[in-house]
Amino acid sequence: MSVAYTVLLVAQAVLGLIMILMVLLHAPKGEGMGGIGGTATMFTGRRGAEGGLDKITWGVFFLFVVCCVLSGFGIVK
Repeated sequence: MSVAYTVLLVAQAVLGLIMILMVLLHAPKGEGMGGIGGTATMFTGRRGAEGGLDKITWGVFFLFVVCCVLSGFGIVK
């Protein structure tokens, strides 16, 4: 196993943990499935910090997918 592949796998693991933490930091958007049909706030707009948190989460997700594709197709070995 080369050094580049090892670095890629470590980056993938770290990005996975960061992505889990970022998703857990998001505020609940509504009452879930039980709130549908009532006064559910499931489809409200984003505000302030939540919008920035969304952008960071999407960025981490994109990097994670790139690492998965690189390691999965064997581009880096």
